[in-house]
Parts: sequence; C-alpha cells; structure tokens
Amino acid sequence: MTTRRTRILAAAGAAALALGVTIGSGASAGASAADDPVVLTIGITQDIDSANPFTGIVAEAYEIYQLQYPTLLSSSAEDFTPVAGLAESWEESADRKTWTYKIRAGLTWSDGAPLTAKDVAYTFNRIIDGEYEQTNFGSYTANITKVEATDDTTVVMTVGTPSPIMERLAVYILPEHIWKDIDEKEVQSFKNEGTEAEPTVGAGPFVMVERQVGQFIRLKANDSFFGGRPAVDEVVFRIYGNADALGQALKKGEIDFADSMEANVWESLEGEPGITKVSATYSGFNQLAFNTGAALDDGTPIGDGSPLLKDVKLRQALGWSIDRQALVDRVLGGSGSVGSTIIPPIYSTLHLDPANPVTYDPEKAKQLLDAAGYTVGDDGIRQDAEGNRLSFRLFARSDSDNSVKSVEFIKGYLAAVGVETEVKAVSSDALTEIIGQGNFDMFEWGWVVEPDPNYQLSTFTCANRSYKDGDSILANLSDSFYCDEAYDALFDQQGAETDSAKRADLVKQMQQKLYDDAPYIVTYYYDNLEAYRSDRFTGFVPQPAETGSLLFQYGTWSYENVKPVSDETPSGSASASPGTGSGDSDGGSSNLPLIIGGVVALLVVLGIGVAVGRRGGGGSSDDDKE
Repeated sequence: MTTRRTRILAAAGAAALALGVTIGSGASAGASAADDPVVLTIGITQDIDSANPFTGIVAEAYEIYQLQYPTLLSSSAEDFTPVAGLAESWEESADRKTWTYKIRAGLTWSDGAPLTAKDVAYTFNRIIDGEYEQTNFGSYTANITKVEATDDTTVVMTVGTPSPIMERLAVYILPEHIWKDIDEKEVQSFKNEGTEAEPTVGAGPFVMVERQVGQFIRLKANDSFFGGRPAVDEVVFRIYGNADALGQALKKGEIDFADSMEANVWESLEGEPGITKVSATYSGFNQLAFNTGAALDDGTPIGDGSPLLKDVKLRQALGWSIDRQALVDRVLGGSGSVGSTIIPPIYSTLHLDPANPVTYDPEKAKQLLDAAGYTVGDDGIRQDAEGNRLSFRLFARSDSDNSVKSVEFIKGYLAAVGVETEVKAVSSDALTEIIGQGNFDMFEWGWVVEPDPNYQLSTFTCANRSYKDGDSILANLSDSFYCDEAYDALFDQQGAETDSAKRADLVKQMQQKLYDDAPYIVTYYYDNLEAYRSDRFTGFVPQPAETGSLLFQYGTWSYENVKPVSDETPSGSASASPGTGSGDSDGGSSNLPLIIGGVVALLVVLGIGVAVGRRGGGGSSDDDKE
C-alpha cells in the first residue's frame, strides 16, 4: 500500500524479449490499434484493504464494491435524492410495516446465472443472521425483521418501526450461488479477488479480473449490466506511493485520472496541455480521535488506552489547543474548511453549526486544563492529582502524507499546552487492527459520509464497539468507543422518524452532543482535488451537479457515461465536469506504461529480479474510511 515500483524500462523490455513473451495490455483512448480495448486508468495513492464487501472499510474499497455490485436504490447525480437502482420501483405499505421493492426483470449475473429477488433476500438475510457481516451493513438492517422474495421480481421487507432508511439501503447485493458456499468463518478471510480466468461474479458495470496488491486493480466491462454496457472496456486503478508520483503519472500519460490529489501537486498541473483540474465539494472530514474507554459491545474493557482520556473535560480542553484553520491552510493548501461536526456542510439540511463553537485559543485550553486539575510538572508536562502525566501515543497513517503532516502539527499544538505525544506512523491496515483492539490513545483519520446520516451516526453507538468471536476480538465501526445511553436513544429516534424536518432536528441534537462530549475533534472538511486527461476522455458526471466529485461518488454515474474523446471532438469540450487548466494536445497516448507494468508484474510472478525503488508515504486528504 505504501510503496511504488520504479520500473526499469530497458531491463524489463530486454527480459520480456529474452523470454519470448508477448504482453497484452489495454490501451488508453487515442491509441493507434483500433481493436485494442478502451482503458480508463485511474491513479490513487491508497490500495484497497479488502475486495470483500464484508471486510473492507476504506473509500477505495467501496469504489470497487459499487462497480461490481448493485444496490436496491441509488443516489441521484443531481442532488443525492433516491433513484432507481436494481429495484425499478419501491413502495411503503399503508400501515407502514412493510416495504415492497420491484426488481428489474430478466437480469443475469455476469456469469449468466439469473439475478432475481432471491439474491436480494439472501444478501439481507445473511447480514441480519450474521455477526461479522453486520460490521459494514448492520446499521441498515437493524430495524428490518423479515426479508422475503415473494417471486422472482418482488422483495418484501418487514420493519419493526417506520423508517426513513428504507430508501437508503446501501447494501451491495451479492450472488447467492457464489456466496452461499462461504460460511461465517470463511468469509472473514475470503479475498474475493477476480482473475482473468475466473472474474468476480457481479451485476454492476464492471467486474474484477486482476489484482496485484500495492500495484493495481483491473476490472472489465460487464456485458450484462442492466444500465447498458459502458463505453469503457476496462478500468484500471493504479496505486502510487506518494502524491508527487501521482501527479507525474498524469502528466506523462501513464494514467487518465488522478484522484484525491494533494494541493501542491494539483496546483502544479495548472496550464498542463490536455489536463483539466477539478476542485470538488466533498462529503468527507478528518479528525483527531480519542480512546474514550475501549470496551467490547457488552462493556467488557479491552486494550491499553490511557484512562485519562475518559475525562470529557480533558478532551474538551484539548479542542481549544488545535488550530484547525492552520491545518486547512498548511496541510490542505486552503482546499477545504475548518471542521466542527460529523455531518459535512455538503448536506446542508443535516449539518449543524454547533452552539458555543470551540476555536483556537491555547490560553483558554491552559485555563481549562488548570481548572480540571491538570497542573504543569517540573518537566513541563501536565499531570493529574495522582501524578499521572498527560503523555499519549498519537497514531498517524503512514500511507497518507496529509495524515503524517496533520499529526506533526497536532503534536506541536498539544505540546504548547503541556501535553506530550509520542507519534507513531503505521499503515491504515495496521491502524485498523490497533483501533479494534483498543491499543491506542489518539489517532488521526477520517470518514466519507453517506447522504443518509444513519451509518455515520451509528459509529458512535454502544452496540458498534468491538466484539468477540471465539477468542478473537474483531473491530466494529466504533473507533472512539464512545458509549452514551442518551445518544443511543436519540439514534433510535432518528432512525424511526420519517418526518424529514423532525429527523434533521434529532440529527443535529446528536451532532451537538458529540461536539460537546468530544470523542472526536473534527479538524477539517476537505475538497476533493481531481484532475484528468481531457484530451482522452469526456462525459464525466459530477455529484452533486456542477460542483461535485467526478469519481468516488454514491453511484457509478461517471463510469456509466465516460467515453473516449473522438477524433471529431475538440479536446475536453464535451466534458460535463467543471474545472480549470484544460488544454489541447495531439490527443495521442501510448500503452507503453501499461505494457511495462504488465511485464514487471509477470517478471515478479516468474521470480525474475527487476530493480525496484521504494518510497514510503502517499495518501491524500480523503483516503479515509467510508
């Protein structure tokens, strides 16, 4: 995840010739071979953590899931409102006890097997009856008491109470004939990685045919996709070790789209021929998170977190020590805004501007720490009445440059008020494990928030703390281990409130409570900085309209609509996306980068040595959990 292979072109080419190997590779738009597939190559700086929808949690993984597996409904590209997905219509019963979804008729999975309402019922019942499966999807099924396929195109779901979430069920529908043979134990280690010989079986616009961990993920168009076969034959996600490498890859034409760029690299693309830059409003935030008392879902304590951070007065005081505007300016290069609550401003009807806002005031932080009984010791570090020093472990994600930068600033801010931190940078995978075990004091990470707030709000419920499976402790959605009965009661209320205005009020009450109790200090909301080769591809669809992201959306709008720039189309003129810095080039491209990448991958498999260079780091402002 955190390394980049430096390809030695001459060595790789010579080795391939010596072997007598012909490497086949898809071509980007504009390649000379008319019969070559059209390949959209997307550069990212974080690999997926798993190709299994029940396991992975990072945004990159969710992008792969939605490309392969449909949901009952989708979110419109215009404004996130619910629109048809696998279900072409849906209806709540008059007594509000059941929901009926009419599934499109005559569908098949990518392997030709029939796709029916039985697959939908299987997927939901597996989550309802499972435990591991509920980690990512339990918040959607908690109120569902029964799911039944009454015929091949009809699914009826019974709910415990009326619920607004039934139009927002972001559950990926899986093929029963594949997943029924993977039991509760096996699913925990199931990779779900497709190969050319055995692609994943899906019903989205693409299916996976190859993955090389830390290098790339390749997907092919699904001929049986109900939305129509995409104009792009393949989508390749290529992983780069750092932000600079990502920018250079776009300039050189190795990739067609760069996602989640860092501000300085994004700015460096200004005026580059054939490249369009986009600064998109986005639904993500980053935060400094505290271990508020790690425990299992039954309340059994776990981990080795500092008990001092259970003190809400301490957490509140530390909030005044963090200069959020400086993080926006110095980490994001100004491409974002100061953070406050966990529902971002992009969702204007749900976002709360909190009462009694906490700003940057280190003197006030010192006063609050004094009042809470944390006095400055001889070494300059504060301590409580028993002499326990305010000295904490602070984790950053080594695969995100912005995380590493943020943590260094945070370390300085805390030191200025008498709080010592030991910074440790680990991979996102490792940090997920550390958090789930409760073996941390503080960490920096973030979330991408769905259009419906239920999932995000659920990450602070008592039930979503870690849980035991035999002798193993498994991570759930809660990463702060915040547990409050009043908050849980509000969570249940909002999940049953179908009046949108009343529900929004409940959601805002929950945001205020979290803001006051401070399990998180939300540091910033970030813009999604994207750039693409407008001399090669057009038709990207922003979400929301005009100002939103072109990829990593709630839905697959761009993937369904993107197409090569034709010889008759002026460079970038047909693009649906906003942006600056577009220019013309000759429209040509080379498949050499992909060919060489294929050679290197083959040589690695065959055990032939190739010179490689490794660079740590990488990541961007939104390489966060979803």
